Amino acid sequence: MEKIEIKNPGQHYVNNFILYDALGGPVINENLWKLRIDGIVKKPMEYTYNELNSMKNIEYISDFNCVTKWSVKDVKWTGPSLRDLILKSEPEEDAEWVMFICADGYDTPVPYDDAIDEKSIIALKMNDKPLAIEHGFPARPFIPSLYGWKSAKWLTEIKIMRDYEDGYWESYGYHERGKIEDEERFKGFAWRKIKRKSKIDR
Repeated sequence: MEKIEIKNPGQHYVNNFILYDALGGPVINENLWKLRIDGIVKKPMEYTYNELNSMKNIEYISDFNCVTKWSVKDVKWTGPSLRDLILKSEPEEDAEWVMFICADGYDTPVPYDDAIDEKSIIALKMNDKPLAIEHGFPARPFIPSLYGWKSAKWLTEIKIMRDYEDGYWESYGYHERGKIEDEERFKGFAWRKIKRKSKIDR
């Protein structure tokens, strides 16, 4: 089993995940749930949970690193290639950003190049078990080099974009990219306390 080693300065290890749901956890019916890929693509696509499960999986072991400085060591991640799914939709050549949009209204952007990295996946399993609802069932992206808030739970849409847009936490000052090795936690290393309308109603 491949193990991905990421330098994670400033982190400390804990035994169990600390669970967050910024906008409240949704109710998911796996028989109705679909993952849509759209935006600046030539071929918008939709996938059911069963279709994703039937695809070739990538498996590896990688730490989960939260921006709030805790990490869980040696988590096994399993799921289809995020790169392959995005490229099947034939993004426009000037694609620069990818927005992950979720069933609870949460969203977060990542650079296009990170999304199509060969290790980026749509995680369907953790430690050989389907994601628990509190961990984002049925699917969440996982990009080993980025902090955990970019691994958006309860994923429903992958939007390919030309221009950067803030997601939920980015509007409060979280970093645009969130690269672990570079400790990209906040924009300008500062937390902005601002009020923002909930995205649940958008």
